Amino acid sequence: MMLKQVLLQFLLLLSLFVSSFTTTITVVAAAATTTSILNSETYLPPQFREAPEFYNSPTCPSLTEGNNNVIGIEENEKNSTLICSEKAVHVAMTLDAAYLRGSMAAILSVLQHSSCPQNIIFHFVVSASAAASTTASHPRAIISSSFPYLKFQIYPFDDSAAAGLISTSIRSALDCPLNYARSYLPALLPTCVRKVVYLDSDLVLVDDIAHLAATPLPGAAVLAAPEYCDANFTAYFTPTFWSNPSLSVRFANRKACYFNTGVMVIDLARWRDGGYTTEIEEWMELQKRMRIYELGSLPPFLLVFAGNIAPVDHRWNQHGLGGDNFRGLCRDLHPGPVSLLHWSGKGKPWVRLDSNRPCPLDALWAPYDLLKTPYSFES
Repeated sequence: MMLKQVLLQFLLLLSLFVSSFTTTITVVAAAATTTSILNSETYLPPQFREAPEFYNSPTCPSLTEGNNNVIGIEENEKNSTLICSEKAVHVAMTLDAAYLRGSMAAILSVLQHSSCPQNIIFHFVVSASAAASTTASHPRAIISSSFPYLKFQIYPFDDSAAAGLISTSIRSALDCPLNYARSYLPALLPTCVRKVVYLDSDLVLVDDIAHLAATPLPGAAVLAAPEYCDANFTAYFTPTFWSNPSLSVRFANRKACYFNTGVMVIDLARWRDGGYTTEIEEWMELQKRMRIYELGSLPPFLLVFAGNIAPVDHRWNQHGLGGDNFRGLCRDLHPGPVSLLHWSGKGKPWVRLDSNRPCPLDALWAPYDLLKTPYSFES
């Protein structure tokens, strides 16, 4: 009996060892396969369904009427329009491979809820390397395949412009050079474009973007965004900053409040006249020498603009739905009406949905997801 028990224990240990060894081999093989695919010239980017086409209501103004100073958007086989039209709603976004699925959903939501979708012109900023691609992964090819009717322009962004100024932050995703491209929009977009709505890629609109674009910028205001004056503003900067009188005096005569830079209405002409990109870069250079903040591209915007921006109703940025920057836990909506849902924070709805661990509000993002499923590939 004793011999039988010993033999059974030996066989159990042997089975556990074989199982562990097999799992290790499988994981290593899978990793090797993934690496070879990513490095292969035949690697295909994510594929997206074609979105429905949306049309203007009868009351929408013509983009060409009364516009005598225009520059044509680059013409493709589908459409051409006027990039300088003041009657258009100009929307700027970045297109990054890691957030492309979110960007496609955001574009669809903007069009679907607009009363004049044909009057929206998108300005997409991409990395210079992506813009130079000649494969199916080129941003223009991806956008055109899902939105063949869309009026848009692609702007290559030289990553080196910001890479040398970036300091590590609390989350690596915030350190991507393209995350800083919003600071360079006035230089990237044509000078005839005076006003633009900037949108992050992890959001969807459920209201007409024309209402947001019509936000007034009185006086010398350069940008407009929802402000959150109940937030602890001091937490966005380090004790080194606040203990240095020559730095903390920056906010001495300003009622500075936190605002999220993922949704902004920007007067590009005033930005250019004020040279604010240079000012942002100067704060980033100081950050390289002495640690004055921790959170990516946001603090330089606060240093330059906080306390001097035009207000926007909070309904236009129900932010924080991605949780904090560490765990990305589920969150509820803020009280009040909603025009824009923003999954800022670590948790992204497409990632949580794919892992079968969605938060309740992720179901509001899912209807805008254009990613092709295996079933749609077979169809």
